[in-house]
Amino acid sequence: MKSYQFRDYGQPLEAIEAPTPEPAGSELLMRVDACGACHSDVHVWEGEYDMGGGRKLDVRTGRDLPFTLGHEIVGEVIAMGPDAEGAAIGDQRVIFPWIGCGACETCELGKEHLCLKTRALGTFVQGGYSDHVIVPHARYLFDYGDVGAELACTYACSGVTAFSAIRKVVDLRGTHIVILGAGGVGLSALRMAKALTDFEVIVVDVRQDALDAATEAGADHVVDASDQNAHRQIKSLSNGGVCAAIDCVGAAATAKLGMRCLAMSGVLVVVGLFGGSLEVSLPLLPLKNMTIRGSFLGSLAEMGELMSLVRAGQIGTIPVETRALAEAQQTLDDLAAGTLVGRVVLTP
Repeated sequence: MKSYQFRDYGQPLEAIEAPTPEPAGSELLMRVDACGACHSDVHVWEGEYDMGGGRKLDVRTGRDLPFTLGHEIVGEVIAMGPDAEGAAIGDQRVIFPWIGCGACETCELGKEHLCLKTRALGTFVQGGYSDHVIVPHARYLFDYGDVGAELACTYACSGVTAFSAIRKVVDLRGTHIVILGAGGVGLSALRMAKALTDFEVIVVDVRQDALDAATEAGADHVVDASDQNAHRQIKSLSNGGVCAAIDCVGAAATAKLGMRCLAMSGVLVVVGLFGGSLEVSLPLLPLKNMTIRGSFLGSLAEMGELMSLVRAGQIGTIPVETRALAEAQQTLDDLAAGTLVGRVVLTP
């Protein structure tokens, strides 16, 4: 088995050969066909999150080194443990990677993506920057219908994350929402909003190529976030303010812009993990009846709902660039630099 791994945090990925694992119990061995590269891969590789004000959240514990990144995985079942059920050799499936301990109250409530003892593939357990990966149970495998493997893998993170975020605002009263950031998650959120809601969608980014991609994906309006009057443009387009702002970047500037665009009783949903801190004028929270909340990944049930929509052809595509797995390090560098549009997908 060949994997691209880091031996220490922040060090370049290396091609490392190891014996191909054999599945035990309910496990399945998957031959990887495609693995999306996500900005959270950069955070895991660096071993930290930017908490703002010069503070860092250290996340260098809980995983064995050398480590294999990659949680947006599509593969083919090639071997099954003696107790494995619910799959067959040759099945081609997208993997739900946000696997919990299976024993805590959070997991029992169907929220194992929020489990504090996570066993998530590519973040705490060896992932998909490889030609093979072990999956603990067939319940984490989903049929992706007629879409290509390179697009299907993106549903495991950017897709289900966007789906969960949009579901949190789908019942709000209003006519417009704004999506901040037109990367993989932002473009996915745009597609989900168009599939699940009747909102007019305004997409904001600082890059023209990202705004062009949003227009191509069906945005009703696009706004250049670098314009000092961006919030005024959004308020004008939305007749006074949006009912929800979905921040798919998670930076101080995007969260602030999202707050400034909200109408009365508006909701700011922070999805992205770019980093920084947000200064909030506390009187605004009651005066505008404002809600600020987070949305982290999506549940196994939400993944099932999303994939049903995908198989029915109800979710539009996002731009996907395919690269060889050997380009994993360059892809991490490009993600860190913010130069990509849509998703880069690595193939062995």
